Formats: sequence, structure tokens, C-alpha cells
Amino acid sequence: MNPFRSVGARLSFALAVVVAAALAIVYVALVPTLERRLVNAKVAQLRSAAPGLRTQLAEADLTSVDFVTNAAVSANARVVLFTPLTQSPRTLNVFADSLQGRNASDVENDPIALAASTSLAPRSGTVERGDERFAEAAVPVRSDGSVLLLTSSLHDALSYVHLVQRRLIAAGLIALVASVLLGFGAASVFARRIKRLERAADRIAGGDFLEPVVDHGSDELGELARAFDRMRARLARLDDARRAFIANASHELRTPLFSLGGFLELLQDEDLDPATRREFLTTMSEQVERLTKLATDLLDLSRLDAGRLRIDREPVELAPLAQLLVDEFSAVARAGGHPLEAIVEEDAVALADPERTVQIGRILVENALKHTPPGTPVRVVARAPAELAVEDEGSGIPESQVGEVFERFTRLDGALASGSGLGLAIASELADVMGGSIRLESESGTVFALVLPVAARDRLAIR
Repeated sequence: MNPFRSVGARLSFALAVVVAAALAIVYVALVPTLERRLVNAKVAQLRSAAPGLRTQLAEADLTSVDFVTNAAVSANARVVLFTPLTQSPRTLNVFADSLQGRNASDVENDPIALAASTSLAPRSGTVERGDERFAEAAVPVRSDGSVLLLTSSLHDALSYVHLVQRRLIAAGLIALVASVLLGFGAASVFARRIKRLERAADRIAGGDFLEPVVDHGSDELGELARAFDRMRARLARLDDARRAFIANASHELRTPLFSLGGFLELLQDEDLDPATRREFLTTMSEQVERLTKLATDLLDLSRLDAGRLRIDREPVELAPLAQLLVDEFSAVARAGGHPLEAIVEEDAVALADPERTVQIGRILVENALKHTPPGTPVRVVARAPAELAVEDEGSGIPESQVGEVFERFTRLDGALASGSGLGLAIASELADVMGGSIRLESESGTVFALVLPVAARDRLAIR
């Protein structure tokens, strides 16, 4: 992988950009402001000193060159006295200069002095002479256009600004390098955590669900790792269920098919009397029914897993349904010696799919008749608000196995009859799809109670 396209490199680059942007903002906000303030302070200093010197000059002898020398000392600036040379256009002549006497060619026709002479009003600002910048203030001293100019180099002030610039740039470069190094280090740690998640995802995608996904961080990446681990555990359970499903389904399909094959061979190869032939055909018919029921159960499970099982919700009266189940299983109950009765404790109306509710009831009644000894009473009870229960007085379900009852292909130890192990799983999942549940009680005997959403009475009246 290209190291410059890694998460660490990208995060480091992003951090460097943020630091550089912050430093640029600081530079733009600080350096020009500092320079402007220093220059303005120097100009203000000269501007405040100029009126006092003008007053002193008015009282002094204009021809005295010593005045500008003394004024330069008091103002801490170069002082130049200009007199008008011509009026139109206005030109100035250096009358006295504290620095160069009367030979100051560098300040001839100075723009600040010329503006003050022309307007007969104070003027101030900055000018450049050669490669150097100066702060200046000029005040008129006579109505003829004579001007007193105070000028001071900004070299020291600008040198301080340049020093700040250099140090700020140096500090910025150091900060950038440090941010890149620290950012890359921190990002590398972060990237290693991501890499561990990537390897974990590859393991899970490859079907290895044994190694847990561990990240002790309390940030979003730690939460993602814990979500990955929950997914791993869920997929492990689903994979175990898939393997068990395939194994059990194969076994359930193989047993009746093997039995049918054996009977067909006997029917083809043996001279059988009519009674034996009828017995074989009856057994084969039972195996076909077993295969049909298993195929129907597997189809229901596949639809439930795919979320394609159609459920219609309408008001369902549970009392007639309880009697329907008793009538349907009365012959089977008599054959097994089970007293079977319907009990309506209270009127119960559920909001459910009538066909699926009957299917669940059949599973529960058949389960009670198959897994209890002959002579055990079984009751189908309808009670308010919306509950259909199948109760028996058998030995009950061991507490250690209660949690496994609704698992697919589960058969309880010591069961009196065997089946596909799908009935109660289908019943539970159908109840969930209809918004209900199946409650199991196994203290004295066993109770499977289908609890459904309650339908409003006015809806039943409309129907």
C-alpha cells in the first residue's frame, strides 16, 4: 500500500494543513498590525512634537541655524527648515538642516513638507528615500509657506517587525514539523487499531468466529470494535445453527427416504400376502406424510428467515378456535388415551392471522399429545385478553432444558416421541411475526400459552 495514501499520512497532512492555516492567520493578523502600530506611534510622536517646535521657532531668530540643531535633540529626530523658493509651482529650499546644514539634497521638495507648505496646514505620514522608510511631520511656520519638517528613520522599528517575522516563521516551521511527526505517530497508533479491525473482518468473512474482536478504547473506534465482536458472536451462533440445521435436515430427510426405499425393494422383490402389503403401504404413507410435513416446516422456516411470510391481521375469536382444535385432534387423543377438552374462561379476541393462529395451536396440541404419557389430560384454554393456552398434566420440562425448547431441531431428553424438532421453533417465530409471544410454564405439568395483541371490540363488530 502506498504510504502516502495511508490513514496516518492523510491525518498528518490534515493536521499540518490546520497548523499552517492557524499560523498563517496569526501571521496576517499580527505582523501588519504590529508594523502599522509602530509606524503610527512614530508618526504620532513627531506630530505631537512639531507644534511646540514651531512655537519656539516663531520666538527665535529664523536665521539661527543653531535652532534646528537644538530642536533635533529635543525631538529626537532630524529637523529641517524649508523656505519657499518659487510660488507657482511651489518649490522649497532647505534653509537649515540639523543633519547636513544647508546642503540637504535628499529632502529637497519633500512631499510631506510640500503638502504642508501648499495647504498651510500640518501634514504627517511616511516617505521612502532610497531603500529606507521615514516617518515625517511638517507644520507651516509663516504664511509665506515656510515649513518646519521633522523626519525620523523607521529602520529600528521595522527591524523589530522583521525580527518578529523571522521568529514567527521559524516557530511556524518547527510547529509544522512537530505537528507532522506527532500527527503521524498518533495516526499510526490509530491506523494500527483500524488494521486490527480489518484483520478481524477478514477472519469473520473467512468463517473464523473463534477469536474475539478486542479494542479497549472508549472512542468511536472502540465502539465499532465492540459492534464487530457482537456481530462475530451473532454470526458464530448463526453458523452453528446453519450447520446443525443442515445436519438435522439431512438426517430427517434421509430417515424416511431410507425407509421408503427399503419398503419399495421389499414390495418389488418379495411375494407378499395382501395383509403385509397393506401394512407396508400404510407405513410408507406415514413416511410420505412425515416428509410432506418436514418440507412444509422447512418452507415456513425459509420464509420466516427471508421475511417473506405473509401475515394478515384481523380480529380472531379464540374460543371457537379452541373448540376447533379439540374437534380436529379428538381422534388422535382417543387413540393415545388422552382426555382432551376445550375450556373458555373468558371471551378473548386477538388481532392476528387466523390461519397462522390455528397453525400454532395445532403445533402446541400435537406437541402435548406426543410428549405426554397415555391417559394424561390435555386442555385447550381460551382466556382474556387474547391468550390461547395448551395445558397438560405431564411430568413437565426440566428447568435446564427450558431455554432450548424453542430452538430449531431440538428434542428434549427423555421425550416419548420424536419429530423434526421444528414445530415449537416455527410456533415461536410465527408468534413473533404477529406481534405476540409464547409463554412457557413448567411447574406442575406444562403450559404453552400463545399471547397475541388484543383486538378492539368495535373492529370485531364491524367484521
